Amino acid sequence: MSNNGKSDAEWLLGERGEIYRMPRSGRVFQCRVWLSSERKYLRRSLKTTDLETARVRGEKLILETHSDIASGKKLFGITLGELVGEYLKWRQQDVGVEGGTGITEGRLGTIKSQCRALLRTKSEKLKVSELDKNSFFDWGQMRRQDNPTIRPVTIRNETATIGQIFSFAYREGYSHFPKMIFREIKIPKGDVGKRDIFDREKGEYDRLTSFLRRYVSKKECPDPEERLERNKIRDYIYTLSNTCMRTGELRQMTWNDVLGYQEVVDETGKIVCLVKLRIRKETTKVRNERTIVVRGGEYIKRLRSYSPYTEPDDFLFTNKTGTFQLGTRELYKHWDAIMRGIDIPDYKERKLSFYSLRHFGITLRMDSGVPIADVAYIAGTSSTHIENHYRHIQDDMMVRSAKRNFTQSIEGRFQPD
Repeated sequence: MSNNGKSDAEWLLGERGEIYRMPRSGRVFQCRVWLSSERKYLRRSLKTTDLETARVRGEKLILETHSDIASGKKLFGITLGELVGEYLKWRQQDVGVEGGTGITEGRLGTIKSQCRALLRTKSEKLKVSELDKNSFFDWGQMRRQDNPTIRPVTIRNETATIGQIFSFAYREGYSHFPKMIFREIKIPKGDVGKRDIFDREKGEYDRLTSFLRRYVSKKECPDPEERLERNKIRDYIYTLSNTCMRTGELRQMTWNDVLGYQEVVDETGKIVCLVKLRIRKETTKVRNERTIVVRGGEYIKRLRSYSPYTEPDDFLFTNKTGTFQLGTRELYKHWDAIMRGIDIPDYKERKLSFYSLRHFGITLRMDSGVPIADVAYIAGTSSTHIENHYRHIQDDMMVRSAKRNFTQSIEGRFQPD
C-alpha cells in the first residue's frame, strides 16, 4: 500500500491513467486521469471489484477523457455561461427534427429567453462544479427579486428548462448530480388560462388602428427606410389579429405559403378579402400542418406591393436586408413606441405583446359565436385548450343568450322575439 492509502495501483496505457483501490471505497476500483490544462485529476469509480474488468473500464475512461480534452471540453472548469452555450448548441440540432425530440425555431427562442433569465439571476462565470442539486431550489424567490410581477406559470416553465440543462450537464460529465430539485410551484386556478388582450370597452384596439395610420404616414416618419419598416409592423399586427396565428408561425411564413385570395360578401353586406394560408408543421408549436382561410387578405396584398422581397422562398416579414425574418428586437422597439403612443404605459405589467393579438382574434371569434372547433383549427390548437383558456368568453355568451326573450312557435320550436 502506498503512502496515500492506495492499494492494487496500476498504470494503464503508458501511464496515461491509473486504476487503484482506496480503503474507504471497499474493494471497488477507482480510476484517475491527470488533466494538465486544468491542473487536477479526474477521478471516477469503475464500479467493479474485479481487476480485469477494472482494466477494461479504466482504459475506456482514459481514452474517452483524452478525446474530450483534445476536443476542448472542460471537464472541471466549465462555467454556467459555457454550460448554457453548450446546451443551446445541442438544442439547436433539434430544430425541425421529426418526432418527439423536435422543436420549432419559436420554441428555441423561448428556451434562449429562459436561459437569459438564468444568467441574469446567477453569474455566467460561476463554476458548475460549485453548484449542487439544491442550488436553484428557491428559483421563484430568486426571480421575484428581478421581476416582482412574474407569474407562477412562467417560473414553473423556467424551472423545467433549468432542469433539462442540468440533466444535459450530468450526461455530458459536467455535473456530478443527475437532477435539480425545486420547491413546488403552485399555479393559482385560472392563471394558466389568463390571456391579456386589448380592452374593447376602453377602445384600446380602435386606438391602436387609429395610431397606426399616423405611425406610417410620411408626415410622422419622413425617412423612407424607417417608414418601410413601420409599414411592415402595421401589416404584421393586422395579420396576427385576423389570422390568430402564433407569432413564430407568421414570422416564418414565406410567400410560398400564401396560396390564394378570394373576395366575398360578409353577413353585413361588406366585401372582404379572404386569404388562404399554409402553416407548415416545422414552424408550428404542435408540429401539425394546417391550411386556413381567413380575413386579412388585403394586408398581405398590400405588403406584397411595397416589400422588396417577394420571391417564393422569401419571408413575408423580413429584416432590412431580406436575409432573415423580422427580428424580435425590431418588433419590440416598435411595439414599445406604439403602446406609449396609444397611452398604455403599463403594457408590460399587463403583458400586452404581439401574442396578445392572437388572443384578441380568438376572443372576437368566440364572442361572435364561431364554433369552438373552427376557432381551434384556425388557431392551430385543440378545442379543449380553447375551452380552458377562453371559458370567460363562453360564460359571457351564455349570459347574453339567457337574457334574450324566447317565444314558442306554432310548430313548438322556441325562437327569440
